[in-house]
Amino acid sequence: MRRILILLVTLAVSAAALAALWIFRGREISSFIDRYWTVETRSGSIQSIAYEGNGTGGILIVNNLSLSLNEVGPRLALSVGSTKDNQLALASSGKVFPFGPLTSTSENTGERLGTVPPLGDQAFLAIRHSVLSWPTPFDLNFMTGHSPSWKRHIYYEIRWKKSSGANLEMLWRYEQFLYPGNGWASGFMTRQGSTGLIRIEMKD
Repeated sequence: MRRILILLVTLAVSAAALAALWIFRGREISSFIDRYWTVETRSGSIQSIAYEGNGTGGILIVNNLSLSLNEVGPRLALSVGSTKDNQLALASSGKVFPFGPLTSTSENTGERLGTVPPLGDQAFLAIRHSVLSWPTPFDLNFMTGHSPSWKRHIYYEIRWKKSSGANLEMLWRYEQFLYPGNGWASGFMTRQGSTGLIRIEMKD
């Protein structure tokens, strides 16, 4: 009987410790798992891409999805603009990736540059989310009283391969909220220091 009680106490303490770890370190655990495994929910061809901004920062519009370039990883530096041969292009770490010939260049405020993938390019946008979500029992919204009970990461990835063989990969990470009774929110939220554009890879 005594051994059974000790075993039950040990199991209870272990369960409490795991629960506390999940609540207070769930985001970090989820991020670690995301490096190796995420769930893809949608993937499709890029039909158009446009840029709104002054060269640094701004917004990249992929199909109808707006992705911010204002929040980037600490080691990332990039600029977007037009090349000498009138193409929309991304520059980072001394490399330039041309998206395609400009099709639109007018905007009343700031600058809007747009293009479509040239014939022979393979351009895709994939949306994925974390395998593991984490509980948020201490997230309280005193203004609305409507707080998320769970969170997970949501990822947007551009994979672009040109007919010349050049490759571009861009990855954004945001947070997605689950509200009781409403399911996962359709939009995404930012968190300073951990969301935004987190990776750019260019290969010739």
